[in-house]
Amino acid sequence: MTARSATAVLARTEARLFLREPGTLLLALLLPTVLLVGLGAVPALREPSPAFGGQAFLSGYTPSLLGWSLAFLALQTMPANLVAYREKGILRRLAITPVRPAVVLQVQLLLNVVTAAIAMVLVVVVAVGVFGSAPPRHPLAFAAAFVIGSASMFALGLLIAALAPRAKAAAALGTLGLLVTQFFGGLYLPRFLLPEVIVRIGEFVPPGIGAFQSAWTGDGATPVQLTVLSAVAVVATVAAVRYFRWE
Repeated sequence: MTARSATAVLARTEARLFLREPGTLLLALLLPTVLLVGLGAVPALREPSPAFGGQAFLSGYTPSLLGWSLAFLALQTMPANLVAYREKGILRRLAITPVRPAVVLQVQLLLNVVTAAIAMVLVVVVAVGVFGSAPPRHPLAFAAAFVIGSASMFALGLLIAALAPRAKAAAALGTLGLLVTQFFGGLYLPRFLLPEVIVRIGEFVPPGIGAFQSAWTGDGATPVQLTVLSAVAVVATVAAVRYFRWE
């Protein structure tokens, strides 16, 4: 078996295993859309209101739902899987096959990034097509914010996988990261209701919900936001490469 065919087999196997995890698919892929549908069913939340910073609650909250999928996949799903593979010796055994262990990282990263992108598309389509929300005002800035924000989140996920000695430790670190990023991202309490200092800090906390929101309803993501998120992605990736252990 050639390295290319072995890689294709591994990719198909990983995809099947991923699809057999209904909890992951439900929480990462469908939960944001389900929450959006539930909130959108309330007419008052679709209308602009001074109580919501002059905008509709749904418009201000939708970017926070996008951050959930990224954080769940990047900080919980991917690191736990990679550390479990290392703990079980799978990565070590792959070293003597045509497929190098690094291919597992690439496949896992690809699967989770694609899932996050699908979740993002679902949320945007439902928000705009079903509930009549305005589409992102700056689509290119929104796409850039999503790509850079995703890179920062998955880089942190790789760092967790590099540092966690056991799968349980990876899950614990991922849960902590999930809670922190979603707090600053406005999932628990919308950003326009948070204290100003929390909002300012959240502008630069991955995945950059502030950048998502600015691109969707404001003047576009600022260069400072994107630069900070890019720096997080680079630093976390370098650290993950430095400390990642295959066994």
